[in-house]
Amino acid sequence: MKKILNFKFLVVILATFFVFSATDVLAQRRTVKRKPVIRRAAVKPVRTVPVRNAVTLYRVENGQRFRVRMNETISSKTARVSDRFTTTVTEPVYSETGVIVIPTGSTVTGRVDSVRAAKKGGDPGSIDVTFVEVRLPNGTRRAINGSLTDLNTKQAKSDAEGSASGDDRKNDKVIFIGGGAAGGAILGGAIGGGKGALIGGILGGLGGLAGERFTKGEEAEVRSGTEFGVYLNQSVSMPKFVGREY
Repeated sequence: MKKILNFKFLVVILATFFVFSATDVLAQRRTVKRKPVIRRAAVKPVRTVPVRNAVTLYRVENGQRFRVRMNETISSKTARVSDRFTTTVTEPVYSETGVIVIPTGSTVTGRVDSVRAAKKGGDPGSIDVTFVEVRLPNGTRRAINGSLTDLNTKQAKSDAEGSASGDDRKNDKVIFIGGGAAGGAILGGAIGGGKGALIGGILGGLGGLAGERFTKGEEAEVRSGTEFGVYLNQSVSMPKFVGREY
């Protein structure tokens, strides 16, 4: 009987110990403070903008005239309004400060503005053109406003509408006009029905003055290889050419 009492007493003591131990653990857990969770804001990547050096532009004034060579053949018999054709610059074009901005080998694009086929027994054919773009050998492109002009006389200049402004000839449109036994084209001013008057001389290998040599019924055919002038009606600003000329 005494042993049973001792055993029960031991069990009570152990139970009491476990109860107090569990209570102490719970108390300790409750007293432990949780550390705050720190959330860091997402860092957005910083975009770096490349710094580009400003490109210096050089001005070619209006009134500048430069030489080009025809790359294909156009004729008043087959040409249509808005047709495009190309020419090649044969001499470098300089800015007002003497910097080359349009080198030899650049391509100048022309546009047919009006065309009239020759009539049998009537007036010769004519082609009116303007020049709308220049493309450099390095790929640079610029829109231009240019008119047809000759190469030999400084009196034959064009205004913004492509009209001649020579001392003895006002408001004459500078156009290609058919004429000559070889069927070439000459530069002329459209006067009184389009007969035309010579401004700079005959192109395409024809010699002498045109004057009375117009052959009625001849088409205005501007052959590949023909050289003439482009007159800038508006100034253009371009960077100094860096690259290889053709």
